[in-house]
Amino acid sequence: MTNVTIIGAQWGDEGKGKVVDWLASRADIVVRFQGGHNAGHTLVVGNQTYKLSLLPSGVVNGKLGIIGNGVVVDPTALLTEIERVSAQGLKVTPETLRIAENAPLILPLHAALDAAREAARGERKIGTTGRGIGPAYEDKVARRAIRICDLAEPETLSAKLDELLLHHNTLLAGLGAPIFKKEDLLADLLALAPKLLPYAEPVWERLAEAKAKGEKILFEGAQAVMLDVDHGTYPFVTSSNTVAGTAASGSGMGPDAAGRVLGIAKAYTTRVGSGPFPTELQDETGQRLGERGHEFGTVTGRKRRCGWFDAAMVRQAVKVGGVQGLALTKLDVLDGFEELKICTGYMIDGQPYKHLPAAMAKQAAAEPIYEVMEGWTDSTQGARSWAELPAAAIKYVKRIEELVEAPVTLLSTSPERDDTILMQDPFAG
Repeated sequence: MTNVTIIGAQWGDEGKGKVVDWLASRADIVVRFQGGHNAGHTLVVGNQTYKLSLLPSGVVNGKLGIIGNGVVVDPTALLTEIERVSAQGLKVTPETLRIAENAPLILPLHAALDAAREAARGERKIGTTGRGIGPAYEDKVARRAIRICDLAEPETLSAKLDELLLHHNTLLAGLGAPIFKKEDLLADLLALAPKLLPYAEPVWERLAEAKAKGEKILFEGAQAVMLDVDHGTYPFVTSSNTVAGTAASGSGMGPDAAGRVLGIAKAYTTRVGSGPFPTELQDETGQRLGERGHEFGTVTGRKRRCGWFDAAMVRQAVKVGGVQGLALTKLDVLDGFEELKICTGYMIDGQPYKHLPAAMAKQAAAEPIYEVMEGWTDSTQGARSWAELPAAAIKYVKRIEELVEAPVTLLSTSPERDDTILMQDPFAG
């Protein structure tokens, strides 16, 4: 058996929650290794819908959940989420959830700076969620972050706040935003300490023990490859590395931690926020995809932009992200379309491209090159075997496999956990 890492192969919101939940039932431990509470997973189990943001999806299955050091943690958001899912009947305690003691914290000043910067950008805003993710990662790299372990050392915490406020209050004042007082932040953090510290530990040690025992570990990525801070559509990206290799550094395990890498992609394409989107449809077809797919962000509620499947982009994500198999979700949303289009490449300034280049202006100028395919009228919703799919739907999936150069190993045909067609077991290696 092997570990499994799940990452998005588009711009996020691919339906990872359902796939993670489905695989978590067969894992021993589920680990979040990057991102913050700016991304979320919606899990539908029976008549219950769980909206998770920071909590690993394994908590729904009663599995041990771990928040790794690669995650930036908003303590208030985390405790609120624990309270919310506990009210739905889930058990989240220090026995079922562990947090890396060296995970950086998101403080109110991070969200304030995030919002002030976006406002200052005006029409050139990036489209962040305003939750302080970027500024928190900046502090981590600049070696001034407050980490969970600091909550156990009031003197360390006080000294770190001095340095933190020297930086952030200067920026906030320059942007015309209110500044923060040390005594208020210190009092709030010390009040949070007894609520958070029982969850904290050196999770790398627990994961090393699990590996030695041969336990199955599922790594749960947030966002997606094309939002990776290095490999995505920069600067319209998130503030962390989202590729599978981050599972190692973001959890404290070695480079072989990732195991088998499963990339998640919708049978069409969506994006939230600003940035290039070559196949975006700003017409009735785009509206139809959005309405049928219920395309609103799990965390933000923002309406998602919709378009045709971009095979050139997903192929790029497969190569960069180390994807070995593709899970294709929301195939049922395409039911009833007379024809479908797949982007196979781009024209940029009169030249053909097989991938999105790194340069910002070229990304914005990319025009899709389409291949037209026949749609289907029969329903695929709820299908659990190939035999239940229309021939045109099977042809569509097979063509995607060819274009992205990766096998479709799992197919999802509704939000329900069991409406899934499995071609290859990721845990089998």
